[in-house]
Amino acid sequence: MHITQQDIKNFESQFRARLINSLSGYKSANLIGTISDQGQTNLSIVSSVFHIGADPALVGMLMRPHSVPRHTLENILQTKHYTINQVSAEFWQQAHQTSARYEQTVSEFSAVGLQEEYLAPCIAPFVQQSKLKYALELREVVTLAINNTELVIGEVSDIIVDEQALRKDGFIDLSCLNTLSITSLDSYHTNQRLGRLSYAKPGTQPKKLDLDGEEIEV
Repeated sequence: MHITQQDIKNFESQFRARLINSLSGYKSANLIGTISDQGQTNLSIVSSVFHIGADPALVGMLMRPHSVPRHTLENILQTKHYTINQVSAEFWQQAHQTSARYEQTVSEFSAVGLQEEYLAPCIAPFVQQSKLKYALELREVVTLAINNTELVIGEVSDIIVDEQALRKDGFIDLSCLNTLSITSLDSYHTNQRLGRLSYAKPGTQPKKLDLDGEEIEV
């Protein structure tokens, strides 16, 4: 099937949204925990989180245009602090429910049955059930001129991860944490690792590595 640019423009809006969101493949499922300067907590699911740099430790995420109330973005702008909590198979349906349009006075934590957790010095709430979560301090918000989406960049200040998942070389074994990925807008997937490979170099066949980054003897 060949879908042209004109076809894309002519599609019904929800069909187009699901189609184009499917093109980028599997994306991480994350819950963004925030709190307003009045103490109102908020939780929202986001699939647009991505790595920007390791030194400093920067993570970015894209958010919809701030043309209507965006509680998560507004809280981040107010307090400069937020958390990112990876979703696992144990609470994926509650995580999805956070995408509902609750009133600003309603905490999604309470509405969907997830538990707030606070770990100093971060003032924003973590998701207690999440097995990999981290706190961020806001560094920059960039409005993209092409479509007015908001690029939010934060610096990682604290990481909380199950000890069994952190390997000797810094690799985090997401498979043992049962974390999920998202395709399109509403399809959730478990992950199965094929393996780790050595650093790629021209003219050299990559070697298979174990979970700690050591070469596997054949």
